Amino acid sequence: MIKTPRNSVVYLNGSFIPQQDAKISILDRGFLFGDSIYEVIPVYQGVPFRLSQHLQRLHYSLDAIKLVTPFTDEAWTEIIHSLVAHNGHGSQSIYLQITRGAASTRDHAIPADIKPTVLLMSSPLSTPSLEHVEAPSALTAICVNDFRWGHCDIKSTSLLANVMLRQQAQEAGVDEAILIRNGQLTEGSASNVFIVKDQIVLTPPKSEYLLGGITRDLLIEIMAQHHIECRQESIPQQALVEADEIWVTSSAKELAPLTSLDGLAINQGLPGPLWKKVAELYISFKRQLCVPKLA
Repeated sequence: MIKTPRNSVVYLNGSFIPQQDAKISILDRGFLFGDSIYEVIPVYQGVPFRLSQHLQRLHYSLDAIKLVTPFTDEAWTEIIHSLVAHNGHGSQSIYLQITRGAASTRDHAIPADIKPTVLLMSSPLSTPSLEHVEAPSALTAICVNDFRWGHCDIKSTSLLANVMLRQQAQEAGVDEAILIRNGQLTEGSASNVFIVKDQIVLTPPKSEYLLGGITRDLLIEIMAQHHIECRQESIPQQALVEADEIWVTSSAKELAPLTSLDGLAINQGLPGPLWKKVAELYISFKRQLCVPKLA
């Protein structure tokens, strides 16, 4: 969740300005149609995390909706580093959004020669520590029907379906909604999902029905490096019931264990041992990557 302090600095269409001074047109297509793409980039101790991978996913989504990127990767990197500096370095969450722009009238058809709106803003980011692994914030979830559109691999701001699915979870008194489409696991309402069965980690393969998470991809890399078997394959809903462990991942959650699903305890209501091992490896990777660059 992005909670931006009112005294923070944002980047809007070429200028760094106080958040309370940032304004867009009511005719902006991002506001009217959700015709826009976004990214959320964690920053640890002033260092943007996996920035090249986030920018690669940004380009994929922009290409998918035929919106030409307004900047090179070098320019994006400079803007992001400048925004981090404007907001005091440290650990932050950078929200980046590019809309199609504002036209003279409201019309579904995409107008020619429209200039994109570019917004970046920062919010404080609290990150798990190694101590968090000993006493994690375990999550609960329910399974719900995945009724989203057919291009969930595009990181679009058109998130009404995700909002509705997450609301189902909130009204049920749990933290996350685990999405099921045609009897198969896709992802969470705002996360990717891993399960563990007999010491083997499983996660759904990338497709048009789920967003390939940067944290998801990194965890797959880390597990391969440490000889932890992880398979990307279709997961039927029944496999969730029979799982030894279930994890959810995202840039904000990082790697969180589920301790109950649909009211049934997972691993006797405790985070599993393989989750703990992978979480420790993830936190160690994060420290090694970020700390040497602080000088």
